Amino acid sequence: MYILEVIAFTISSCITAQKAGAHRIELCDNPMEGGTTPSYGMIRLARQKTSLQLYPIIRPRGGDFLYTDDEYNIMMQDVLLCKETGCDGVVIGILKKDGTVDGIRTAKLVNAAYPMSVTFHRAFDRVRDPQEALEDIIQCGCERILTSGLRTGVNEGAEMMKSLVELAEDKIIIMPGSGLRSTNLKAIAQKTGAVEFHSSARKNVLTKMQYVNPDMGEQLQSTDLDEEEVMAMAAILNGLQ
Repeated sequence: MYILEVIAFTISSCITAQKAGAHRIELCDNPMEGGTTPSYGMIRLARQKTSLQLYPIIRPRGGDFLYTDDEYNIMMQDVLLCKETGCDGVVIGILKKDGTVDGIRTAKLVNAAYPMSVTFHRAFDRVRDPQEALEDIIQCGCERILTSGLRTGVNEGAEMMKSLVELAEDKIIIMPGSGLRSTNLKAIAQKTGAVEFHSSARKNVLTKMQYVNPDMGEQLQSTDLDEEEVMAMAAILNGLQ
């Protein structure tokens, strides 16, 4: 069975994801930072509003994936909060200075998350040796790796993702993501052999404010999920079953 995971930056996006045929939500805040941990209120309401698999990202800030002790402690507390809130999983990623996976901290987060599942996110695309990182993440007990094949997007990283799928065998799921849309989903599925896919499927939404101060020079647009795009991707995957 093919699985479609989408990013939700808003509660309305969570509702759209379920309506449009997605299977899993990666719940995030701050799209301009690449996604950070959503608030407790958002996680709790998202759990109430949808029956889809719900995986909040555990990322205390934007930027790199080298975290201080205090930042790691925040991540640990957020993992426990997600478990208490009834989430199905969490999305994490921690690296060392030398571009290797921080296996000790990752394994501790995985253990704390149990029985939730854990996805290792695109911090993977910043490692120096993908095969070594793959084995380290498997040893930590993660369920899947979200990756663009160590390139800027899935089109450029297709060959690497194919190799990772083959190396992973049945030990871990390789989930392509970054630049994945209905226009290239079928080709990426056929090229890589992957069975789970990740897309932001985002659209920009203009403000509904009747008055906008012209002296501020702002657009005040927000990010939401494109229902038609999600439906198109879900239909493509259903056709591949």
